[in-house]
Amino acid sequence: MLKSRKTRWMRFGLATIAAGSALLLAACGSPAGKDTGDGGSSAPKTEKLKVALITHQAPGDTFWDIVRSGAENAADLNNIELLYSSDPDGARQAQLVQQAVDQKVDGIVVTLAKADAMSGEVKKAVDAGIPVFSINAGEDEYKAMGVLAHFGQNEFIAGQAVGEQLNKEGSKKAICVIQEQGHVGLEARCAGLKDTYKGQSEILYVNGQDMTSVASTITSKLQTNSDIDYVVTLGAPFAMTAVDAIKDAGSSAKLATTDLNADVYKALGDGSIVFASDQQPWLQGYSAVEAVRLYKEGGYVLGGGQAVLTGPSIITKDNLDTVSAQFKDAK
Repeated sequence: MLKSRKTRWMRFGLATIAAGSALLLAACGSPAGKDTGDGGSSAPKTEKLKVALITHQAPGDTFWDIVRSGAENAADLNNIELLYSSDPDGARQAQLVQQAVDQKVDGIVVTLAKADAMSGEVKKAVDAGIPVFSINAGEDEYKAMGVLAHFGQNEFIAGQAVGEQLNKEGSKKAICVIQEQGHVGLEARCAGLKDTYKGQSEILYVNGQDMTSVASTITSKLQTNSDIDYVVTLGAPFAMTAVDAIKDAGSSAKLATTDLNADVYKALGDGSIVFASDQQPWLQGYSAVEAVRLYKEGGYVLGGGQAVLTGPSIITKDNLDTVSAQFKDAK
């Protein structure tokens, strides 16, 4: 039942994205400044838009580089000036939303990891007539704020997929490492893991702002619990830290993670990481920025206001080629 439901929603999400792109091409003609094939270059057929992308990216978290890359690609193709900013603190991220409103942007794309802290400023943006779309975090909260649509994965379902994969790997005891206590999406992933996992699972909280502390906390846990056979991290940078932590602990535990970057891609190839859950962050950034153009062109809303799922997909060494295009420059 879970797999069929997940597959159905993922197909729906991708279908709506494809349909929206087709509508955009029909509305806009050729991309701004491109050769039209009639012997000359045409002027942009759409007005220039200014869109703010505001995330909860923490310093050094390369996951967001992938999100931003997708957003920049959509901006280039849709005659959009993209303004990127981030802050992992919910209150300061909310201030960035207010700054975007003051700048009179044409659209806002925002993450809602700390939804309570963000809601006031997001509602002000909506009241100001600015179309707002959310990505990555906030699937359960975005509608109440007046956000038009959400692009991301269902975090609980993502956790369930990890739990199912752990069962396939024969795991009996796993720790789920949360790098930011109180982050609703991360908590949901661990809850989903526990829901489908047949073994014993435990949450391990670490300070994601201090990688030295992350490593020492994981190492200490493994040294005092030799029966742990899997470490599950919830972000690519923390996975790479966990590789070293497992070695330092002298543990035989294996490693899995949610989210990919170039380093995780290589680690999957050499076996340092057994599997990863991919939510296609590039697609989140691309779809949400393009969604602003679609809305401006004709009030189009991908997903009809429902969440558009971009994941999860389990990546192992055996199907690593399916994500190779994202990391073609990785050495």
